[in-house]
Amino acid sequence: MLRSLLSLIPDTPSVAIIAMMVACALPFVFAMIAKMLGGFKEANNAQPREFLAKLTGLPARANAIQQNSFESLPMFLSAVLLAMMLFASQSAINILACLYVAIRIAYGIAYLMNLALFRSILWTLSMACIVMLFVITLRVV
Repeated sequence: MLRSLLSLIPDTPSVAIIAMMVACALPFVFAMIAKMLGGFKEANNAQPREFLAKLTGLPARANAIQQNSFESLPMFLSAVLLAMMLFASQSAINILACLYVAIRIAYGIAYLMNLALFRSILWTLSMACIVMLFVITLRVV
């Protein structure tokens, strides 16, 4: 069954590029969620970081997701781009890139729901996707 699901992912670089675009958008999505849930008003736009720093509960968790998403993004983008530049298996790149994005979305949901252990497991899995991207790249050099 897993093979049939993986076979649905095309073998073109556009899949990895779209995954990178979605990964880049995720921090902004969670920032908007934090602001909406926290009651962000136009007046708060003068000092948005102060506003976000004062949040508690669910809005604070959404802001933490935003921050963590920004923290892992450079590693993910670097891993995908390096793998593509050195001609690692495009299907492997696509699978890992899509898996990373799916896990990061699940991570965000788990974080919002305050499922700490599950969130940590998902974070670890998302980092494993990045490591695997570097590993498949090392195999071709």
